[in-house]
Amino acid sequence: MQEDDSHLVTRFALSEADRLAAERLRYTVFVEELGGDGSLVDHEGRFERDRFDDHARHLVLIDTRRDKAALEHVVGVYRLMDGEIADKLGGFYSEGEYDLTPLKSSGRKLLELGRSCVHPDFRGGTAVYRLWNALAQHVEETGIEVLFGVASFHGRDPQAIAPSLSLLYHAHLAPRELRVRAREYQPMNLVARDKIDKAKAMRDVPALIKAYLRLGGFVGDGAYIDHQFNTIDVCLVMDMERLNARSRAIYGKSRL
Repeated sequence: MQEDDSHLVTRFALSEADRLAAERLRYTVFVEELGGDGSLVDHEGRFERDRFDDHARHLVLIDTRRDKAALEHVVGVYRLMDGEIADKLGGFYSEGEYDLTPLKSSGRKLLELGRSCVHPDFRGGTAVYRLWNALAQHVEETGIEVLFGVASFHGRDPQAIAPSLSLLYHAHLAPRELRVRAREYQPMNLVARDKIDKAKAMRDVPALIKAYLRLGGFVGDGAYIDHQFNTIDVCLVMDMERLNARSRAIYGKSRL
């Protein structure tokens, strides 16, 4: 029987309540679930926020059955920042971790994807695909040429995920013209290519990163250990021109 998801609506945040609900969801995932923290985390109100939130656009997945007054209605979120917003703020969020010179000097239209998360109750269903379809529509309408952003492994020990990091380096490293580099450089080439159990290494890669790779994404050079948020980050880069026909069909096969 097909899942009834008619109660789910994807759109940009329209109100302060939408943005606060997105920050509440981020707190649930990044702080309570994954153990992150930071100078702007509001533990009393249960909001995870930073200086970019007031200026970025928030693509949100709404569950119309949930209580908006209690800020429970947002169950998925992507924070989007284009070059114009980044210029006003002195840079993209990712620039705190990666040197984005190859992207910023390319002259191409950029869009940063950040702070993405889905409520635990909605993982494994259509939630992520709804967000992606809405994102695909936005990319098409605005003429975005390159998508990028950091995605994370849980924990701060590179050796614990050495096969996965090494597989990303050997098989999915970005071409030189798109190859951003970690500022506090954590090498990803930790295991020789012929020594990796590729199936297991890929199973241990977080689902979001695997999804970007399936769509034709690349990783930058070097990982970044985020001590505040208890993660090891990699920078994903997706060149819209390089998407093959199959990936393009998957990425934009439906519109909301």
